[in-house]
Amino acid sequence: MRRLVKKNKAAFMLLFICNLFVAVLAFYVLPKRFFYDATLIAFDKGNEIGFLGSYPLTILFYKITGLRYLPFPLIALIQYPILAYVLYKIGVPATFDKINVKNLLVYLGFFMIAIFMSMPSKEFITYLYLALIVFIYKSESISFKKSIFLSLFLLGVLGAFYRPYFLLIPIIAFGMYLVCFINFKNKTLTTIFYGLCIAVFLSLSYGVLKGQYLSESSREVVNSGRVRSQDANSMIVSPLKPDTWYGETVGIVYGFFTVNFPVNGLKHLLSPQIIAFVIWQLLLFYILLVRFSRCLKNRKEQEYELWILLILFSYFIVQGVFEPDLGTAIRHKIGVFPLIYYALYYEHFRKELQ
Repeated sequence: MRRLVKKNKAAFMLLFICNLFVAVLAFYVLPKRFFYDATLIAFDKGNEIGFLGSYPLTILFYKITGLRYLPFPLIALIQYPILAYVLYKIGVPATFDKINVKNLLVYLGFFMIAIFMSMPSKEFITYLYLALIVFIYKSESISFKKSIFLSLFLLGVLGAFYRPYFLLIPIIAFGMYLVCFINFKNKTLTTIFYGLCIAVFLSLSYGVLKGQYLSESSREVVNSGRVRSQDANSMIVSPLKPDTWYGETVGIVYGFFTVNFPVNGLKHLLSPQIIAFVIWQLLLFYILLVRFSRCLKNRKEQEYELWILLILFSYFIVQGVFEPDLGTAIRHKIGVFPLIYYALYYEHFRKELQ
């Protein structure tokens, strides 16, 4: 057993060291447009710094920590070890050194963390914040009910002060949980379907109050300004204009499938990064869907894993509302990677507690 443990941690360290080089060298390899958000955060030419909103708070964070004054490769050298250490503290599965689909997904995840966190990033803060939920779920001193309350509360706080769309996650997750108690022929797909229905209802309600539906006021606004730009090749464009209730409904469902089951992304043969994400996302979604189905059948025995998956699938649904393109979808998936990591290896972590 000791030999096996040494192998899994050696594999983790090797993966960390290799991708640390990737993170440091990313600045010299990636195109300039890749650093658009990072330069906004680092230089704050629009003087957006503040205490409310993702950009203002991120700019404030990088100013207080002094990271904004450092070269991007040095920021990568600081940030990437912190992110890897978080995963290490969550736990390294005994079979982490074995080559299988699940491990390959995580290996590629390490690479994507190195790419997207090698600069000032909103995802750096999201990643660290959401890792708190994993540590709450792993804590033996926090009861199940209290851990669920704390996780939903933390998501609500993140939505209220940082990223508004996170406010939808607790609502959708709790709604999907209630659906779990109803007997359906295919409970897995039905639960996700009702999650989408809740998202549509929230968007239409928002439209009644504000005059614009959620995807219309977010995804469409972002995409309208870059139709003919270099970033337009992976844009998520709804088949119907989302300025009617049925157009918004189609847009949310289309966005969900495009982001989480992106077979249409296979047409981007000249963009290997998109093809890699499509394959990664398809395999990830399938594995999590199978686990979700199993948890729904054994709700009481796997209650913690069920709630992690409810939060993840709620997030996937919310992505279908807001994500403007596949590139941004990849970046945001990495922001929730601690939850993905915990969900993929939950069986290992459950055995640790037994």
